[in-house]
Amino acid sequence: MPYRGYGQYCPLALAAEVLCERWTLLVISRVIDGCTRFNDIHRGVPKISATLLSKRLAHLEEAGLITRQALPNGRGFSYELTEAAQELDPIIMSLAAWGQKWSRDMEHADLDPAFLAWSMHTRLNIAAMPPGRTVMEFEFSGTHKGFSRFWLVVEDGGVDMCLKFPGFEVDVTVSADIKRFVEAWRGFRNLRDEIASGHISIEGKEVYRRQVPDWLMLSALSKVPRLRGRERDFFEAIPTVEDTTERLAGG
Repeated sequence: MPYRGYGQYCPLALAAEVLCERWTLLVISRVIDGCTRFNDIHRGVPKISATLLSKRLAHLEEAGLITRQALPNGRGFSYELTEAAQELDPIIMSLAAWGQKWSRDMEHADLDPAFLAWSMHTRLNIAAMPPGRTVMEFEFSGTHKGFSRFWLVVEDGGVDMCLKFPGFEVDVTVSADIKRFVEAWRGFRNLRDEIASGHISIEGKEVYRRQVPDWLMLSALSKVPRLRGRERDFFEAIPTVEDTTERLAGG
């Protein structure tokens, strides 16, 4: 590959050479989140092509941030963090907190249901959910490209994210305009108030309907205050960034 550096020995410039190419920071963030298989990483960055994801993973391996190990069955690889990549964890978390506070307002094109599905499957309070299998269906209006529905299946302490009907009976169905739901997910609106007002609708057994707000842990950055743009006006509680200690999982 041609050399694409900044021509400076500045440590910031050298770090930017590794991390600032498009998609690279998001890809390494997904591995930090615990995604070790190619398909799992791809689900966390759904808009990148498989070909480009392969290139970015090769770039990160060459840069000494991940190692690639063949799986015992000979089908694919496992991607693991090096010590250098582990040190990026608090840096990426701080950058994401900055984005929650100061980045541009969301636009329609940012409201990707596939990414929302991935984010939510990492942020369920499984301990608060009933034993056995629980199937949650999410149905959104206002989406782009016709994709509007996904399912989260919780069983045996694990969560499966399904973009196609999983074939199990649905226990609760959550319906909303996707923009309004994401605003609640990011902490700009109060989730319980949105449910009480009917802007977020929940259907299913009454006992489950009451429990859904306790199942959804919201974005790991939902308590970081929004300080820029029209989204700032939605924010109610203003804790400090230091109050948010949970690991970032999808935004």
